[in-house]
Amino acid sequence: MTRDKALSILEEFTKSESLRKHALAVEACVAAYAKKFEEDEEKWSVTALLHDFDYEMHPDAPDHPMKGEPILAERGVSDEIRRAILSHASYSGVSRDSRLEKTLFACDELAGFLTAISYVKPGRSIHEVEVKSVRKKMKDKGFARSVSRGDIDDGARELSVDLDAHIEFCIAAMKARAAELGLAGAG
Repeated sequence: MTRDKALSILEEFTKSESLRKHALAVEACVAAYAKKFEEDEEKWSVTALLHDFDYEMHPDAPDHPMKGEPILAERGVSDEIRRAILSHASYSGVSRDSRLEKTLFACDELAGFLTAISYVKPGRSIHEVEVKSVRKKMKDKGFARSVSRGDIDDGARELSVDLDAHIEFCIAAMKARAAELGLAGAG
């Protein structure tokens, strides 16, 4: 499975621009970790791009991502990638064992949270987001309330990285692709 093929599947099933941008933001973080860990960047990118491809069809647990998995199988997505996608939902019963599985889980909620913080900055830019402000917003239960702070904490722990270092790493990954993510700023 190539990144282009994964993008095609994402675009076919995901009409929401914000959900497509979320997939790209998660991809930015996951692919950056693939590079850091000297893993297969394309495989990791494909996994991140497809992790929520079925969310518009099946927005409720436990349907997402379980009902999307057979579609990916039909499209030739590997068992390894499909397993990682299933494992990103804690309720799926699929354990997170591989580094790819742990990385996808660790980056998913955090990428969404970083995007939300970017949108409330004066310039609406990821370039304005700092670890300190992320930690402060994590304590504000009214802000981006659908984002699981527990998943952000658990993700860093499962990946065996310091939470602040993980936040900083993902901010940097998203900054590198800010224009593509719509987070380069209002100017």
